[in-house]
Amino acid sequence: MRKNKIDIISLGCSKNLVDSEHLLRQLQAAGYRVAHNAERIDGETVVVNTCGFIADAQKESIDTILRLGEAKRQGKIRNLIVMGCLAERFRADLIEALPEVDRFYGKFDWKGMLADLGKGYRDDLANERLLTTPPHYCYMKISEGCNRFCAFCAIPLITGRHTSVPMELLLDETRRLAEVGVKEFNIIAQDLSSYGMDLEDRMMLPELIDRMADIEGVEWIRLHYAYPTQFPYDILPVMASRKNVCSYLDIALQHISDKVLTNMRRHISRQETLDLLARLRREVPGIHIRTTLMVGFPGEGDEEFEELMEFVREARFERMGAFAYSEENGTWAAEHLNDETPLEVKQDRLQRLMALQESISLDIQQQKVGQTLRVIIDSEEDDYYIGRTQWDSPEVDPEVLIKKDKPLDIGEFTQVSIEQALPFELIGSSI
Repeated sequence: MRKNKIDIISLGCSKNLVDSEHLLRQLQAAGYRVAHNAERIDGETVVVNTCGFIADAQKESIDTILRLGEAKRQGKIRNLIVMGCLAERFRADLIEALPEVDRFYGKFDWKGMLADLGKGYRDDLANERLLTTPPHYCYMKISEGCNRFCAFCAIPLITGRHTSVPMELLLDETRRLAEVGVKEFNIIAQDLSSYGMDLEDRMMLPELIDRMADIEGVEWIRLHYAYPTQFPYDILPVMASRKNVCSYLDIALQHISDKVLTNMRRHISRQETLDLLARLRREVPGIHIRTTLMVGFPGEGDEEFEELMEFVREARFERMGAFAYSEENGTWAAEHLNDETPLEVKQDRLQRLMALQESISLDIQQQKVGQTLRVIIDSEEDDYYIGRTQWDSPEVDPEVLIKKDKPLDIGEFTQVSIEQALPFELIGSSI
């Protein structure tokens, strides 16, 4: 156990990861040695940044805390601190249930944590962080919170109302990161579409991305977690005209049935969704769309599920994830709708939907065979270099396996001739 060392464990989404990176910088400035998601936990203090979005994420957070609580009882660590979304949402319950935890903090009270550690929060470092990603890419969180209040979602209960980061702060951070070698900027938020509405009562995402694209050293900008209702269509000309803005959009649609969308309180119809997708593909040729869909939400019977399946067949999403609905305490759905679909039915629908998407993905991937694609190199394994195209976000999207015909540098771009396609991988040679 190393004194004056703090290990931070981040669970959940990339937005949590950005929070951990800011905390790491504050702790480093306070004189601590810090490590993130270390294979071997050896600091006297461990901070767990929890996720509280859905049941599986909550379970992962609790299991991690219990495992570290046992390590504390064995004398392997001295202090156990829990922060983040789960603590923000269920702090009172966690304090009672987990006495092995020394202190709980929510998602936003880092100043209190530093004060309790006998240190001070550095306001002059509020816009700085220690990257935990490979040095050639990062996540940029441009806002926090959400005003949409979908029936199934607990995010507004955790993060509160939508709050945008001022544009100049984001541009300053982009310049600073680009100067130290970051090439790829993955833009994230709970609701990308609403960026700027709380600052100037207008959709400012197009201006932000356009100005980021002007910054020297920015090679790729990729957009994640747009909301389909009141979509900021002015972003499409920026994507189409800017070579360093990837032809990629992550936009969670959740469903296509009017009945289910109404129950979900998504404030969008089937036809409006179809019109949105058509416009995306028309104005940004070659765009790869990532979406997330949900099965088993109240109101989804066999007919509505088959409608969803047919929608996926026709839409042919390049990237798609899905999950089964689970009731979350405090949400509108939990209080007003009956979750009557058996778990085994939900799981069957989920498997059928993902099997369909795998076949679509394979077909789309095979169309890339014979093409030469620009790829960034993320890592090296025994037989291949591992990279990604502009259509592949880190961790969640397909990878490109590049044969070791010649040496390549991690973090650099190369042209790859695609020779083989699998549902979630491409294989090729650098040229």
